[in-house]
Amino acid sequence: MPPTVAIDTSGFMMPVELDVRLFDELERLLDAYEPVTPQPVVEELRRLSESGGEEGIAASVGHDLATDRCLIVDTTESYADDAIVELARDGQVEYVVTNDQPLRDRVLDASVPVIALRGTNKLAITQP
Repeated sequence: MPPTVAIDTSGFMMPVELDVRLFDELERLLDAYEPVTPQPVVEELRRLSESGGEEGIAASVGHDLATDRCLIVDTTESYADDAIVELARDGQVEYVVTNDQPLRDRVLDASVPVIALRGTNKLAITQP
């Protein structure tokens, strides 16, 4: 069974903001994987997409990627970062994709590897 990978808001915004081919990079790193995201991340992307500018465009693209390519899961937490940490702490995911440093630290503290930007447009795995 392929590993489950939770993707946070910053991960979904990478294709526009950082020119990262998110799903191609995940395939390069993991071969096969099951992408998931918690409902609060989808809501955060929707809210951010209404802001306009590059952030709004990145969030709009991210929202489309989340709803088209990922299994959206429910959590008890309503804040996006807390929902990602809940998935990590509960053992529901094997990896988390994020470029958010405070979230990265919380996920690593939960003993779950983090996939984040390394270099210009490549992703790398950081082990806890």
